[in-house]
Amino acid sequence: MRYFITLQYDGKNYHGWQIQPNAITVEETIEKALATIFQQSIDIVGAGRTDTGVHASMMVCHFDILQPIEDCNQLTYKLNKILPNDVCINKIEHVDDDMHARFSAKKRTYHYHIHTRKDAFLRNYSYYLTYPLDFEKMNKACDMLLQQTDFRAFCKAGSDTKTTECIIYEAKWEKTHENSFMFIITANRFLRNMVRAIVGTLIEVGREKITLSEFQDVIQNGSRSDAGDSVPAHALFLTDIEY
Repeated sequence: MRYFITLQYDGKNYHGWQIQPNAITVEETIEKALATIFQQSIDIVGAGRTDTGVHASMMVCHFDILQPIEDCNQLTYKLNKILPNDVCINKIEHVDDDMHARFSAKKRTYHYHIHTRKDAFLRNYSYYLTYPLDFEKMNKACDMLLQQTDFRAFCKAGSDTKTTECIIYEAKWEKTHENSFMFIITANRFLRNMVRAIVGTLIEVGREKITLSEFQDVIQNGSRSDAGDSVPAHALFLTDIEY
């Protein structure tokens, strides 16, 4: 029987989602908690792979088990008692066996936060920038992203991805407070490091270091070296997954 887990986590203390040698990851942390409860090895499959330091206000994973779970709310409670405070299970639910946390997902949304005035309470979850940005131009550049499907210019060099094709449904900057802004991007899938590379390149547009025409050239013809630097991971959140 297959079950979906909907959860959230603060990525500061983790080397991303996916299990890897000699590093603490979110996936491994949850699998160990499940093994403690069920007294057997439980493998989980996540909807995606967040990088080191990236957060998720919504992540989904699934696991299979032979015997039905009698009380999903009780299992949620037990997992939250075992898990560290920076990983929180929101709900567990039975799903059809053909539902897949990764392959059944239709859309994923990320938010990236920046602030332009020093703030003691934002520093761990928002990127502090000390220079002005032209958000009107940055949103014009966002519109260009919607017209493209190949995003190899924003894919981490050496990535083992089989295709760099993605469909972006939404990309825009919004003002969230007097000195705070949020980049919102929704796509069917994301390449490794893609969002952070896009944000870094959009910031180059906002600083007028590259023109809109040059940004268009980057997304149409560029390689990773043509795009801007990746912004820090601590301000990036996976916020929604649609099935």
